[in-house]
Amino acid sequence: MFSVLSYGRLVARAVLGGLSQTDSRDYSLVTASCGFGKDARKGILKKGMCYGDDACFIARHRTADVLGVADGVGGWRDYGVDPSQFSETLMRTCERLVKEGRFVPTNPVGILTSSYCELLQNKVPLLGSSTACLVVLDRSSHRLHTANLGDSGFLVVRAGEVVHRSDEQQHYFNTPFQLSIAPPEAEGVVLSDSPDAADSSSFDVQLGDIILTATDGLFDNMPDYMILQELKKLKNTNYESIQQTARSIAEQAHDLAYDPNYMSPFAQFACDYGLNVRGGKPDDITVLLSIVAEYTD
Repeated sequence: MFSVLSYGRLVARAVLGGLSQTDSRDYSLVTASCGFGKDARKGILKKGMCYGDDACFIARHRTADVLGVADGVGGWRDYGVDPSQFSETLMRTCERLVKEGRFVPTNPVGILTSSYCELLQNKVPLLGSSTACLVVLDRSSHRLHTANLGDSGFLVVRAGEVVHRSDEQQHYFNTPFQLSIAPPEAEGVVLSDSPDAADSSSFDVQLGDIILTATDGLFDNMPDYMILQELKKLKNTNYESIQQTARSIAEQAHDLAYDPNYMSPFAQFACDYGLNVRGGKPDDITVLLSIVAEYTD
């Protein structure tokens, strides 16, 4: 009996030891971006990682990889305000906070809150509104922490299936949750949500998991099954392959956005609200495509 128990303990130690070795590896995200403004040529980036009124960032810190997308609310253009300035400044501030190490990987809402507070305190007047989605991979714990405010979002794909996705936040049809800075005379009139209203989630990821983070220009024009078909073309984890797949997804979404006969996810959603809508939804599109890989310094 003693020998059986001893053997059992040795086996358990060997198994646990093997798991410990596996778990000791740090993870990272290999990420590529692609997108375009609805009025611009495909793949053209404005200064500051912007596609039209969309903005994004990809930042690396010794403890985590962090990325984000934001969609500037186009309605501000009617008041002489460039909608891209708000989304770009928000993402640029998030990126700087991450690179300076002024964040906690388990709290992406904290990054969003700190960035938004800096915008509110900015000596240079800034007006506008934006949705935002942040994704943080904690290297050592292998956990993904997310914060999504509005109708941008993310998918996590494993073995060809969506295993996690963000929840869209809408006040009512086509009116997403958003961070805003309004002129004094419009405060209380302009829709403005708190960063704390962002939907948060945390979960484990595995090597090889695919994370797609995008603005609503993608999700309004491509349903999950089309996105999954494109992701099947991703054969390895090198940057060139990821970049090619990200471009393929963004271009297909762009083509569908201008198809008047296509029953897009946006059109289906509109029909659910009793609206007679058909076709794609022309919009700015930003796609960040990531694969979870073993960290290499």
